Amino acid sequence: MSKVIPNTSYFQGNDLKKNQDITISGAIISDIKESSNKENSHSLVVPGFIDLQIYGAGERLFSADPSVESLTIMEEDLLKKGTTGFLACMATNSAEVFNECIKVAKEHRRTAKNCLGLHLEGPFLNPKRLGAHVPEYVRKASLDEIKKLIDFGDGVIKMMTIAPELQDDEVIEYLLDNGVVVSLGHSNATFEEATAAYNKGIQTTTHLFNAMSPIHHREPGIPTAVFSHDKAMASIIADGQHLDFEVVKFAQKLLQERLFLITDAVTACSTGPYQHIQKGNKYVMPDGTLSGSSLTMLEAVKNCVMHCEISLNDAVKMATGYPAKLIGIENLTANIASGELANLVVLDHELNLKEVIFKGETV
Repeated sequence: MSKVIPNTSYFQGNDLKKNQDITISGAIISDIKESSNKENSHSLVVPGFIDLQIYGAGERLFSADPSVESLTIMEEDLLKKGTTGFLACMATNSAEVFNECIKVAKEHRRTAKNCLGLHLEGPFLNPKRLGAHVPEYVRKASLDEIKKLIDFGDGVIKMMTIAPELQDDEVIEYLLDNGVVVSLGHSNATFEEATAAYNKGIQTTTHLFNAMSPIHHREPGIPTAVFSHDKAMASIIADGQHLDFEVVKFAQKLLQERLFLITDAVTACSTGPYQHIQKGNKYVMPDGTLSGSSLTMLEAVKNCVMHCEISLNDAVKMATGYPAKLIGIENLTANIASGELANLVVLDHELNLKEVIFKGETV
């Protein structure tokens, strides 16, 4: 059974192709051709969004309720919002909670839809840059602990945020050798230490500017190390709360394809070590510490376009192709072309969500 998205527009590289009929057969885009209808295109089709750092959705915070049901609810909620791939994130916590979350993720992957695995943000962080993370669980990693963690994870741990200035090189090497994307974050590294970490193979940086050594004219800090490196990537939270939009704008001008969007979104929670309270379009801990966003990926894209002078094409790539390339899942997104998987988001001209298509089926 075929499905056609009629008279639409989409980006092919840097060009906007208008008046196109996109045909989907099964889970695959089977054909794209010029529409016989020469009226203005009624929609814009973009790849499904990829969020590499999200804690909760659908009123479920995964670490507070680590269950297959929670992950399933998160999946369904995020699919409706256009996120066709995500990493469920876990903040610094007890070994028991981490193990339970990993156990659940392994069980869930048999029936997983858009959950791609886990992002462990902690506990191997710098106590000086914790943000909302719980200090009592923060520690230096040992190689033995990392080996056991990766072995127990059995492939579901896709990404890990660490403070590399406090970790032994053998720990970083082991993570990289076992296919984990390592992100520098919650770190007090100097410019030199951060540069050395990227040169060792650390690929990216967690929520640029937040919870890290800042830029100072005599101490350039982590952001300057990212900007100056030729390969280091960085995620950014474009909600206007974690960063001023002017900072997002200049970071994108410097990093281009090395900058990608995350939501860092949480949901309200009144139990456990992470009790998130919504205040407008952000979440805070009971003491007022900023603890997460209420963003969706589509809102992040719109913020980039409306407030940061970032082109729509670039903003879409920041939410799709760039994070997909980082974790090696370009086959799940990024290209709208015949033969590609039909994970698509259909928008109107005001960038409002019209339809989400996942593996060829309308969500």
